[in-house]
Amino acid sequence: MNTKEVIVYSTPTCPYCVYAKQFFREHGVAFKDVDVSIDRAAAMEMVKKSGQMGVPVIDIGGEITVGYRPDVFARQLGI
Repeated sequence: MNTKEVIVYSTPTCPYCVYAKQFFREHGVAFKDVDVSIDRAAAMEMVKKSGQMGVPVIDIGGEITVGYRPDVFARQLGI
């Protein structure tokens, strides 16, 4: 069972954000969805963590992944 906190920094118009969130749902992984298009502070936090302005940015227990990388997500979560 996953005990790492998962945060998905996303926007509503980003297809890869949708794919990432669907991946977590399909694997029963709880995640916090942060819409950076309406939350400026969260957008700044995302850029500070990742050095990137593009989405999705995924934070899995402090490990940052930019983009839709199901192979990386699975490895980080041990699934």
